[in-house]
Amino acid sequence: MPKALYIDGAWVEPAEGGRFAVIDPATEQPIAEVAAATAADVDRAVKAARRAFDAGPWPRLSGGERAAVLRAIAEGIRARLGELAAIEVADNGKPLPEAEWDIGDAAGCFEFYAGLAETFDATREEAIALPDARFRSTAVKEPVGVVGAIIPWNYPLLMAAWKVAPALAAGCTIVLKPSELTPLTALELADIADKAGLPAGVLNVVTGFGAAAGQPLADHPGVDKLAFTGSVPTGSRVMQAAARDIKRVSLELGGKSPFLVFADSDVEKAVEWIMFGIFWNQGQVCSATSRVLVERPLYDAVVARLVAESRRITIGNGREAGVLLGPLVSAGQYAKVTAAIERGVAEGARLAAGGKRPAHLPTGYFIEPAVFVDTPPESSVWREEIFGPVVCLAPFDTEDEAIRSANDSPFGLAAAVMSDDLARCERVAAKLRAGIVWINCSQPTFTEAPWGGFKQSGIGRELGRWGFENYLEVKQITRFETAEKWGWYIK
Repeated sequence: MPKALYIDGAWVEPAEGGRFAVIDPATEQPIAEVAAATAADVDRAVKAARRAFDAGPWPRLSGGERAAVLRAIAEGIRARLGELAAIEVADNGKPLPEAEWDIGDAAGCFEFYAGLAETFDATREEAIALPDARFRSTAVKEPVGVVGAIIPWNYPLLMAAWKVAPALAAGCTIVLKPSELTPLTALELADIADKAGLPAGVLNVVTGFGAAAGQPLADHPGVDKLAFTGSVPTGSRVMQAAARDIKRVSLELGGKSPFLVFADSDVEKAVEWIMFGIFWNQGQVCSATSRVLVERPLYDAVVARLVAESRRITIGNGREAGVLLGPLVSAGQYAKVTAAIERGVAEGARLAAGGKRPAHLPTGYFIEPAVFVDTPPESSVWREEIFGPVVCLAPFDTEDEAIRSANDSPFGLAAAVMSDDLARCERVAAKLRAGIVWINCSQPTFTEAPWGGFKQSGIGRELGRWGFENYLEVKQITRFETAEKWGWYIK
């Protein structure tokens, strides 16, 4: 596997020769050594992407021609699905079935945007009706230009696909900066794209740390658009960097998503979706429904069942069969999650289950799924994103109370509501201030549907046609169609 930087269609060593280790979170042992990019490398990558956009063939190909390359990338991912999933288990820690699901989704993302690229030629130009027949005007959609894409560590290849696929489909060129915690599949994506025939400079991958590589990418004047997924503080810095040059920006940030369970819900179904909503991917999911509001008549039953089921979850190395909860991604993340749990207890939330290292796993960043009950609404575990397998429950008495509590958050990425009364579900969904609302489920995600949030959860939308439009600009072209003189100055 190449461990160098991928710039302008070639594998190159970093300008300052730096490297860093990638750690397996299940064993705490290094599994690879990767190039550490600095500002000089980022500059080289952006200039390569700039040349490829300004003078290269990619933006000038037809949508169908770009689609053929995207489909070849999808085929390349699928051909190596097992290998790529094993890499993600090793550097992220997630269970192998989850990783296989993610890799399949990444391939599907490239296929979806190949389809949009094919239809783009027929839709990129729209005639505009004007009140003056002497003029003809059209609105034309064009690629935004060079994209700086910065992605997180929770879904390494899938988050790359969410940005790279629509940007390529639109005709953009890209500099991709993966998380330093999980850079390996981004490098493999570069290799797959290279073999699929993507022209040099269209996709560049620079691995490295945020301050040394991410910030120079955000600051670079040669970048036309920044696409970032990650934490709110880092997203704020990306937005500040974009503001200096008036770069286009899309941000998919944090969440503290509520799950409202009404008393007519089935307890077994509720607990199943609560667990999926918070314990999938070790709770390291921006949309995780980590605040669960249960109508009081059902509260005790849900708590008892959830506590019992959370204790049955198999925890271990993601390579092992039957494991449902792997380690957290890093020592730093483990320290953050354990500190958040300790703070929650100190603030009066009752820890009914979990929250400790499993006794049979002395090595690795493992933590038992934590269930807080009777959680005070002012406590940090109720209000702040933890990004780990930590769920907080509280009872409610009325529908209006539940909606107020759900919306009382600086975040607005996702929300869920469960009830056998579908009219109530629709009514509540309409009042929830979130970009994604699930009814009688939590977390299903489809490439075809828009993804993004309100408030501090971000700006813009990814996925679907909305994700494609993220990477387009609209140009007005108006022409004077008569042989007559305009007659304003020369008569």
